[in-house]
Amino acid sequence: MKFLWENTFLAIVAFGVLYWLLSRYAFGPLFSIMEKRRELVMSEMNEAAETRKQAVTYVEEQKKALEQARQEAQDIIEQSRQTGGKQAEALLADANAEANRLKNDAIREIESEKNKAVAALRSELGTASVQIASKLIKKEVENGPAQEELVNQYLNEVGGRQ
Repeated sequence: MKFLWENTFLAIVAFGVLYWLLSRYAFGPLFSIMEKRRELVMSEMNEAAETRKQAVTYVEEQKKALEQARQEAQDIIEQSRQTGGKQAEALLADANAEANRLKNDAIREIESEKNKAVAALRSELGTASVQIASKLIKKEVENGPAQEELVNQYLNEVGGRQ
């Protein structure tokens, strides 16, 4: 194999012409398209980074809002417990007051009935005493077993009326 300088020179010239034609007509638009593509990719990456930052911010806001909602729910639950406890205490106090009032009313009524019964018993006892005295006077009984028997008889009658 022999090396020919003419072929090498022609190949270098052809390559130079081809390079000049490509750089004038093909490389410019090709590099321009590639640059536009690079800029598009960079802008999309920047948008993605910005969107990610916004998403992180949004997630943090949502976490804070959720925590605040949980705290408010806890506050509402605690307030409900306190209100329920106060209502239970109020109902218990009302029930105790009503029970005491009913008890006092019952005690007064019992006392009143007792006083009426005592008054009725005294009245009956007084009537029985008058009857005994009048019967004793009628019989004009002297001291002795007959008088004792009569007193016992009337006492039994009085005892039977109870």
